[in-house]
Amino acid sequence: MKISEMLLQDFDTEISNTRRTLERVPEGKNDWKCHDKSMEMGKLAMHCATLPLFGSYIVLDDGMDLANPKRPHVPLEFTTRDAALKQLDDSAKACRDAIATASNEALLAPWKFAYGEHPISNLPRSTTFRMMCFNHLVHHTAQLGVYLRLNDIPVPALYGPSADEQWSPK
Repeated sequence: MKISEMLLQDFDTEISNTRRTLERVPEGKNDWKCHDKSMEMGKLAMHCATLPLFGSYIVLDDGMDLANPKRPHVPLEFTTRDAALKQLDDSAKACRDAIATASNEALLAPWKFAYGEHPISNLPRSTTFRMMCFNHLVHHTAQLGVYLRLNDIPVPALYGPSADEQWSPK
């Protein structure tokens, strides 16, 4: 099995989980946050919706320097739930297409991630993708689930049952 095929198995699951969580984000609570140091709910929802786009950059670009970005920063302004879901769909398609066409050689090549002269990592592209896209997406989708709970919105069952929803394998 190719590396891209393995990544796509996990990708489809994580995008589905993120979609199911974003479907429950309320409109009109964009500025709500559970702590002064926390991200606002609308911004967090859009961060989740756009993270797959960052994943496509990892697969397509030779590296990234956060101090001198070559790609535009995607605005994280939540307007409507439908707009957030469309952003997720567009970002996920770009990322899925990039993964599907990536060779094993490309996914095993080092991907330099830095902030100017300060290296963040220089690991194989597939490792960086798993850490900076998958793990990052799982973390923020779960964080969004906490925001839902604190607003008395039912939390979706993602990896097993939630207190609000029973889970069944697909």
